[in-house]
Amino acid sequence: MNIMVILLFLLIVGSTLVITYYAAKRTKTASEFYTAGGGLTGWQNGLAIAGDYLSAASFLGIAGAIALFGFDGFFYSIGYLVAYLVVMFIVAEPLRNLGKYTLADMIHARFDARKVRGVAAFSTLTIVIFYMIAQLVGAGALIQLLFGIQYPWAVALVGVMMTIYVLFGGMTATSWVQIIKAVLLMFATLLISVMVLFKFNFNIVGMFNEMSTATEHGASYLNPGLQGRAPLDSISLMLALVLGTAGLPHILMRFFTVRDAKTARSSVVTATWIVGIFYVLTIFLGFGAAAFVGSEAITAANSAGNMAAPLLAEALGGELFMSFVAAVAFATILAVVAGLVLSGASAFAHDIFNQIIRKGKATEKEQVIAARSASVTVSALSILLALFAQNMNVAFLVALAFCVAASANLPVIVYTIYWKRFNTAGAISAMLSGLISAIVLVSLSPNVFSPEGAAILVGNPIFPLTNPAIISVPIGFLGGVVGTLLSSKQEDTVKYAEVKVKANTGYRDSAS
Repeated sequence: MNIMVILLFLLIVGSTLVITYYAAKRTKTASEFYTAGGGLTGWQNGLAIAGDYLSAASFLGIAGAIALFGFDGFFYSIGYLVAYLVVMFIVAEPLRNLGKYTLADMIHARFDARKVRGVAAFSTLTIVIFYMIAQLVGAGALIQLLFGIQYPWAVALVGVMMTIYVLFGGMTATSWVQIIKAVLLMFATLLISVMVLFKFNFNIVGMFNEMSTATEHGASYLNPGLQGRAPLDSISLMLALVLGTAGLPHILMRFFTVRDAKTARSSVVTATWIVGIFYVLTIFLGFGAAAFVGSEAITAANSAGNMAAPLLAEALGGELFMSFVAAVAFATILAVVAGLVLSGASAFAHDIFNQIIRKGKATEKEQVIAARSASVTVSALSILLALFAQNMNVAFLVALAFCVAASANLPVIVYTIYWKRFNTAGAISAMLSGLISAIVLVSLSPNVFSPEGAAILVGNPIFPLTNPAIISVPIGFLGGVVGTLLSSKQEDTVKYAEVKVKANTGYRDSAS
């Protein structure tokens, strides 16, 4: 074990723990725990959003997917980037104006029903678990590669650390860890990209020409279809990626950490620039890994290709550079999983414990205790499930979480803001139909069943697509329509008018 690897890891982990220590002193109330008291500026929250969004799937999974499958891997970069347009123009401002801590708060602004809040909280927890599995798989593979320890222990180590951040520091610590991680990740990615371009004499056209013959796939490497994915499956994947971000709980929660909708909007602009630059650079990460590491070495380190970026760093700059990149990747995972745990804990403590069980009468102290208890539970469950997903590509795993988010959360968000007739029954049916259809179709897909035993179970898949968004997202929207039309209950139209005014003007904020 290289001493430099240990020192760099200790430096990053130590600095984040120092942040957590100081944040813990400022985290006393529920507002401070959930949303850092709404005190982040636009550029701070933009960096934190980027830090939350640029996960193990982005840095580890996409680099590996491009290295092994060329253009097919770049699908993920395109989808993740375009998704922010949906967030910017449809979700960010109304969500900040209507909500307080969670997505359920926004829906509750129009539908004062505990069962709606309960279903929204359940949807949030499901998405968080899906996303957490992806991050822990990437973390386990990374620690296993660097330190030589067994995968289960590596996953447990990351799980314990992320729980510490949330337990003691809440949103303040999580936000600053994400900001630092975003800066480090962008620096590392830019540095690797420049080194890759140097190898190609800073000739981008020449790089593409060379890559057409650099792998065993030949010219097919630069064309879609290398993974053997059907065109309909590719469309379904892109639909999940583009629409899923607008329904991700840990991203939506970040809009409550700023003081008003204008700041929330500027946060998205900042985050979009950072995210856009990063995803363009994933081309150089993937191409560099394919050219200078090779598919055999990449799959030997991890069958899903998740270690392509650290191996590329080693090929370009030696073990010291790989240690730095691996440490940054580790910080990336820690920051994202901390945000995920926090969003899951908030859904339980604020929505289920305080609003449903205690009927809104829980004290600030009781809410924080409940949130911290939920953090431990969410972490433990995610660690357990991640042990069975070791050989899955993390970008693919995150795409499944995006599918659930797009199917269950996005329809109810859109209808709540823009459809006057929408009612309580429609909200519940939209979330449940989208959530259940996505999970059922995933369970019947090639992700779970494979004749060759490459998936979780051996057998022929009943549902042919690896990502079911093209089916489950319309089911979610249709479920909202059917539930609304079949219900005899008519919601108060005055309530909708109030929601519309608040969503577009932020009137509540100016009055408070």
